[in-house]
Amino acid sequence: MKKYIVILAAAGLFILGLRTRSLADEFIWQNISREILDLRCVLIDSKNPRIIYIGSDKGIFKTEDAGESWRNIFLAKGQNKAVNFLLFDHQNRNYLYAATGNGLFYSHNQGQGWRRIFQGKNYLESDCTSIAVLSEAIYLGTRSGFFVSKDKGRSWQRASGTLANSNILAIAVHPKKSGYISLACVDGVFQTQDGGQSWERVFVAKPVENGDSDNGQEKGDRDEEQRFSQVSHISCDLNNLNYLYLATAKGLYKSQDKGKSWDAVSNYGLLSQGIKFLLVSDRSDIYALTKSGIFKYSMGRWQELSFSLPADDIRFLVLDNLNNLYAACDKGLFKANLTGFSNNGGGNTFFLYCQGEPKINEVQQAAIKYAEVEPQKIMRWRKQAAKRAFLPQVNIGLDRNITDLWHWETGSSTKTEDDILRKGNDGIGWDVTLSWDLGELIWNDDQTSIDVRSRLMVELRDEILDEVTKLYFERIRTKAEMDNLSIEDRKKRFEKELKLQELTASIDALTGGYFSRQIHESQGT
Repeated sequence: MKKYIVILAAAGLFILGLRTRSLADEFIWQNISREILDLRCVLIDSKNPRIIYIGSDKGIFKTEDAGESWRNIFLAKGQNKAVNFLLFDHQNRNYLYAATGNGLFYSHNQGQGWRRIFQGKNYLESDCTSIAVLSEAIYLGTRSGFFVSKDKGRSWQRASGTLANSNILAIAVHPKKSGYISLACVDGVFQTQDGGQSWERVFVAKPVENGDSDNGQEKGDRDEEQRFSQVSHISCDLNNLNYLYLATAKGLYKSQDKGKSWDAVSNYGLLSQGIKFLLVSDRSDIYALTKSGIFKYSMGRWQELSFSLPADDIRFLVLDNLNNLYAACDKGLFKANLTGFSNNGGGNTFFLYCQGEPKINEVQQAAIKYAEVEPQKIMRWRKQAAKRAFLPQVNIGLDRNITDLWHWETGSSTKTEDDILRKGNDGIGWDVTLSWDLGELIWNDDQTSIDVRSRLMVELRDEILDEVTKLYFERIRTKAEMDNLSIEDRKKRFEKELKLQELTASIDALTGGYFSRQIHESQGT
């Protein structure tokens, strides 16, 4: 029964995937930033989503008509003019903060005027990466340390320990839990429950210099700017205080106990495991940025949303209250609405992608046969064990009487050969006995051993069926996604083709090459 549940679940997941894919055909990305390029961050006014702020490599731009017109409201000075992060004060949306490459800036009038409230002692310390503003303090992350201000930015205190000089990547705060802060840096994930008085590392990551330990440079000669980590971003679930999500070079990790333990989330559907940015929506939907595009996690797999997005480098995501998804890219600000799609059906789309290939039940049977975990094997064992009671136990006995083999011939006084040692006959006897244990007709010890092996075999068979089913439908999804790529998008097409070959090889490994052989036979090759 468990096997059929797996098959039905996977089939349902695939149908949902096809439906999502058909919806993605209507998922149109619209460039609303005009000629403004090299964007790094976006900020949407939650009460009026027509008001949008975007941070670029040259400054901050604002629109009050949903992108119909833009005006520059801030131009950073110095060598590093990039605006890395924008944030409202949650108590007053007129107050605006901008974390830039040349310090932290503050506006009390929606960006009409600005003043710098933090500047580091060097260019790394001045490069502000992330910020969190709570009622009790302002928390600022830079590329060289973590800082806290409890007087609205007039004075700042550097964190102690590892955070004093670490490259801070992202800060996650929960508005419903005061003083509870999680941050990701190149050295791992740190948490505080007292507003920054004390910190605990809950996820360890070792920073790497220049991405190559064998590049011929001494560690002391490497620039701090080149340090990076397997950790890249962190986000919390606003609907659950215990949930944290961590973006890493090896995929997404989830904690359901405030960071005490972490579990890897499935990478099915991701073209590259490295996640560089996370967005967890108010409805607990998870969106991720990788070098391959934008992905949404749903029902155990990732679905790409950026097929028609004409950008090479996507850097930031945000959702407004109208369910519009915004992507800050090197080519500008793009917007797409996640609702209002119609189901185009698809008719025989599923069977179209299965033409010329083995059916799922055939592939599953091939995998079971190759692994030698057929249910019939257990049945044969049980029948053979049941027949054992009809087979007798055979005992053969052999008896040799050598007591009189050598003896003295005595008892006569007239015979000449009396009282001498003589050799007699060698007496040998044998017997055969047959016995039956009729109790074994009902139960025998072999049944216990079979039960143990049967449970192990069922577990192994279910694991194989689950794996081959996932690979089978993931392969069809990949084929469907390839069909929706434009001819010009060679990079993504190559990644999809590579993924298709990888999935084919994995199915062949589970079926002893059956899958590819059947495809070649159907094609006459």
